[in-house]
Amino acid sequence: MWIISRHQTKLKFGQSHSQLESLIQERTVALQVLSRRLLRVQDEERRRVARDLHDSTGQLLTALKILVALLQRKLDKDEEIREELSAIARLADQALQEIRTTSFLLHPPLLDEIGFHSAARWYVEGFAERSGLKVRMDFTPETERLPDVVETALFRVLQESLTNVHRHSGTSEVDVRFRREAEVVTLEVRDFGRGIPGELLTRMGDPSRHSGVGLAGMRERLNELNGGFEIEAANPGTRLLAVVPLCAKAASAYALAG
Repeated sequence: MWIISRHQTKLKFGQSHSQLESLIQERTVALQVLSRRLLRVQDEERRRVARDLHDSTGQLLTALKILVALLQRKLDKDEEIREELSAIARLADQALQEIRTTSFLLHPPLLDEIGFHSAARWYVEGFAERSGLKVRMDFTPETERLPDVVETALFRVLQESLTNVHRHSGTSEVDVRFRREAEVVTLEVRDFGRGIPGELLTRMGDPSRHSGVGLAGMRERLNELNGGFEIEAANPGTRLLAVVPLCAKAASAYALAG
């Protein structure tokens, strides 16, 4: 009797364990679906806000500049008023430029109109100007457009990577390389800064451990495309490599390699 009871207990334990694993897998898949949906909603919201800033707020500031110019012509004999109006015009110019920059950073029109290649170059050049860092670009010559989802994912990875470099690396130089081959595209961002401590680097490379919202977002975007990324010490500095397969064959090979 005791042997039968023990056998039944083991059987029930095995069933419970199997059910628990199945439940964990279901919850993991559900979280991944939710995460991807949130990223798509975020991209759409960025696109909407960027359009509203450019089309609405930008137009209002442009109208303000026109009115100021009209007042300057009418009151050009009063030097004090003319100087005050000039100050207002300069502030309007500054606000308009900042709104355009913010709009483009949220969702650059070039990404939709021309594609990742041109949008990435524009962004990197602007980043270098804003940050004061020396950025070297090495891009495969543009041939044809990538799928929209791939272009958006690569652009967001580029943004997040360069933001992290500027905030944390302490570098003065950055290399950005983009390669397009028949079956895969790769984006590499390498800095020459202080690097990342080994323990933290290991944690950042482990998908099962918390590694920050930015890295989690990059990983999720690339996972959705059957791609992925790795972060490694570059001595000096840090290297991030993002990979996106462009066909089912390449996606399978990448998944097996990963």
